[in-house]
Amino acid sequence: MEKINLYQKFSLFSEHWSPKIIGELNDQQIKLGKFQGEFVWHKHDNEDEAFFVMKGSFNMELRDKTIVLNEGDMVVIPKGVEHRPVAENEAWVMMFEPATTLNTGNVINEKTKTELEKI
Repeated sequence: MEKINLYQKFSLFSEHWSPKIIGELNDQQIKLGKFQGEFVWHKHDNEDEAFFVMKGSFNMELRDKTIVLNEGDMVVIPKGVEHRPVAENEAWVMMFEPATTLNTGNVINEKTKTELEKI
């Protein structure tokens, strides 16, 4: 059991849309990701996801609205809801998800990460 400095962990990587695992609890993973540009429209049939903005801002696009998330904001996306994160500039985001969650959900493409790095 050691403390984790989130900003130090963010300094360890630069790639976008490639989440890193920083901790686990109760079958959940705590992940850090850097968002920039558009992600893919997708959904998770069996998992909810929580996104917490540490630095910057991004839009969480839903089919019927867009949620603007700034530093200190968070949103929970319920399972089955189609969504797409979009960041005009780089955003640092902490995510809470079940360990079974695939970053691209029901879509498999070049942004899909099947093995996540632990940092």
